[in-house]
Amino acid sequence: MAQVPPNPDWTRAAPDDATGPGPWIEIAFGEDDLVHIRETSDPTNVVTTTRRKWDAFVLGVRAGEFDHFVAGAEAEVKTEEEVGEQVKGREQDGRSPRAPGAGATS
Repeated sequence: MAQVPPNPDWTRAAPDDATGPGPWIEIAFGEDDLVHIRETSDPTNVVTTTRRKWDAFVLGVRAGEFDHFVAGAEAEVKTEEEVGEQVKGREQDGRSPRAPGAGATS
């Protein structure tokens, strides 16, 4: 199991107007291309993954691959080519797939 560095810079994924304790998801980018993820309601339970896997997850979220998990959301099936074009368009607009897309920091 990867060690979480002391006092990492946690970034909270919450809307800018969010109030209260959440629970919210937080991420911290560590050394050796590691990404640490936790929930504010259980901050000692940290999941660690690699930057490459995190980037792939972010691309999947942006491409709508997980929309079917959201209650009431209609999943749109996209071809690999459509996803690639969508990501390419975002990169050209300056929206990097490496950006965590999170709001306020803790």
